[in-house]
Amino acid sequence: MESTKHAMPVTPKQIAYARSLALRNRTLLPWEVQQDRRSLSAWIEAQAQLKPVSDMDRLPTSKQVAFAEKLARIKRCAVPDECFRDKRLMSKWIDGNK
Repeated sequence: MESTKHAMPVTPKQIAYARSLALRNRTLLPWEVQQDRRSLSAWIEAQAQLKPVSDMDRLPTSKQVAFAEKLARIKRCAVPDECFRDKRLMSKWIDGNK
């Protein structure tokens, strides 16, 4: 006997919740996942456990800023403005100016 797996259709509530999670986590909701209730349920479960992405997460910490400003005073230069908007850039600037 041949066993076939029948895809159950997703519910409108599932789609709405999945879209809200995709926006919150800044990720794409794959088309394939939207075709089966079980797949979408697993995707929702994984996304619900993720920490929401925040714009504040990208900013440098106060310790980074203070250290960068201290280095800038010692070297008599300025910290580039873009470093104050991205913690990775700030980290690279600090590493290059120690």
